[in-house]
Amino acid sequence: MKSEAWIFGITTVFVVLVTPAYWLVTDSSDKGGDWTGTSALAMTGLLTLMVTLYLGFHAKKMDPRPEDRLDGEIADGAGELGFFPPYSWWPLWCGATLGVMVFGVAAGAWWLFIIGGILGAVALAGLVFEYYRGVHAH
Repeated sequence: MKSEAWIFGITTVFVVLVTPAYWLVTDSSDKGGDWTGTSALAMTGLLTLMVTLYLGFHAKKMDPRPEDRLDGEIADGAGELGFFPPYSWWPLWCGATLGVMVFGVAAGAWWLFIIGGILGAVALAGLVFEYYRGVHAH
């Protein structure tokens, strides 16, 4: 994880250096620079800093992975990598009901928002509990 921490650290430094430069370059009036882009860059810098700190702290506590060691071999990374869920239709229905809810708000049809919310609760319950019943039950 040290390599990932370094990548995010370099990205953080880059964004921190670019943010004031962006604000100065976009200064087209007496009011100051573009606050939208400057705010987005500042938040990007904070987010990359957060990921850098997280990865840095965990890299110190973990044993080095095979790809982090200089003497690591390809065979060292063999074995089970983790659990990867099979196909699922539930994310589609969760997204569709969210789309119905957003359309209901945009169109001013609160009844459509409520219907989308009820169907969304069913879809979310299906997504959460899909590994407790059916073909993929544990």
